[in-house]
Amino acid sequence: MFANVPHVLTPLRARLLRVLAVLLAVLAPTAPGAVAAGKPETGAARPGAEVVAVTRVADRQVDLSVRSTALGGRTVDVRLLTPDGWNPYDRRHRRHWPTLWLLHGCCGDYTSWTSMTDVAETDSLRDVLVVMPEAGWNGWYSDWWNHGQGGDPAWETFHTKELRHLLERDWGAGSNRVVAGLSMGGQGALLYAARHPGMFKATAAFSGSAHPLLSEESIDRIMGFFAGQGNDPLRVWGDPVAQRRIWQAHDPFHLAARLRSIPVYLSCGDGTTGPLDPPGATSALEADFNRQNQALAAELKRVGARHVTTHFYGPGTHGWAYWERELHASLPMLLGALKAGA
Repeated sequence: MFANVPHVLTPLRARLLRVLAVLLAVLAPTAPGAVAAGKPETGAARPGAEVVAVTRVADRQVDLSVRSTALGGRTVDVRLLTPDGWNPYDRRHRRHWPTLWLLHGCCGDYTSWTSMTDVAETDSLRDVLVVMPEAGWNGWYSDWWNHGQGGDPAWETFHTKELRHLLERDWGAGSNRVVAGLSMGGQGALLYAARHPGMFKATAAFSGSAHPLLSEESIDRIMGFFAGQGNDPLRVWGDPVAQRRIWQAHDPFHLAARLRSIPVYLSCGDGTTGPLDPPGATSALEADFNRQNQALAAELKRVGARHVTTHFYGPGTHGWAYWERELHASLPMLLGALKAGA
């Protein structure tokens, strides 16, 4: 177990650590899974994103504190669940690993998957690098419209450009990727796969916001999330009528044709009390998302998608017990896509 202590990199210490890392790589083999403090040798500073601190959390768990230009220079955290033998400091024998991006939902953060599920104990992920990035309490995996001004926050740019390049350059992530997420993160997983063709070999959404333009109820519900923490809800995608194109560009239903060539996994409950719920529990949110996912599945079929797996399991609310189960159910598809892309 690693102590949860950040290592802040001063310029002098970073230079010393880079020299030490090179010496260690030359003079002695590195034990599987070992991670040194600091960051790999990266040469001159680059614009975009940079790691400013590393925190060792637990066996195979490392948190990177990343300063991002897309987020206005703010620093956010990214949790890595590392594969056996992962050692980005060994520049002579650096390996790039197949990568699963695992996205959190609204009101959660980059720690959600490891704190709420058994993902860290899942044996089938011991040869995969799992990337769990911060996406904001209600960031919606989008570059916010900000009344036409753009700018901070630009979560999509941070994840798909800045962080992706950083991880693949310095931290052992490979270009063979799949993506999955829950709720808001389910929408993010579908959006990233659709809006960035070829970036992900497969995508999975658990209780995802799959068609926010489905109905007035769906629009009102997501606008309520947009307004969370006192935010102006129009900052995210604008007005659903006046900025309809922006909404459609972030609605997986309207991007279904872009998903037809890759495996897609959709799952959702119907919002009634299910086997993993306390007695009497219901969820209007899950019921709405169930209708949205049913609509997306039908649209995928209409546009000719041939690799769609659905698990609309009936009774079940919007909760972690179901999302953990669905992650395990989708892993054969996700990991199969990684093997096929190797």
